[in-house]
Amino acid sequence: MDIFSLNWIGFIITGFGTLFLIGEMLVNMRGFFGLLGLGFITVYFAVYLETGSFVIMLIVYLLGLLLIIIDGKVINDGTLATIGLACMLTAVALTAPNLYAGMYAVIGVLLGGFSSLFFLKVFNRRDMWSKLTLVDQLTKEAGYNSMSGEYERLLSEEGKTVSNLRPVGTVRIKNKNYSAISNGQWIPENTSIKVVDVDGTRILVEKVNNV
Repeated sequence: MDIFSLNWIGFIITGFGTLFLIGEMLVNMRGFFGLLGLGFITVYFAVYLETGSFVIMLIVYLLGLLLIIIDGKVINDGTLATIGLACMLTAVALTAPNLYAGMYAVIGVLLGGFSSLFFLKVFNRRDMWSKLTLVDQLTKEAGYNSMSGEYERLLSEEGKTVSNLRPVGTVRIKNKNYSAISNGQWIPENTSIKVVDVDGTRILVEKVNNV
């Protein structure tokens, strides 16, 4: 019996492939996880597709992975991550030989992606991502007084959103734009907001309910 004729085998292959590929981006494994993940995904596409389609679907899958990484580490608004996830799921679903195998493959990608977060508890996080994100909070206790003074004066001030807050975005207060975050709430563009908390340069805002 050909093992690849089993519908659930796609769940195993895409699950491990996504697990190790995303894991390679999160932790420092010197390329080992990346090779494992790429190997699993390559096998999945190679088994079910001809050469031309194999290359296309592999590119779509890896492009989706790249979009998720860019969104999570640079843009952080969820748009590219959603498109990237859709690319990955579409690639594995269309490659599957039938509907049930496609469902297993999709579930494998989702489960593998979420499971990769557990690597952060076991292995060292990649230093390269810390260069793209601000790890330390710019608080008084940390000695960042020069910048925090301006931000402290924004407490209780009102303004408007320049972009959608999902939950991070840009707001305009006193004719100046600031990066702000809502308390887990999605706030549309051009909505009145109020600053409810300031921690260093972190501005927390909430929607103003106009009566």
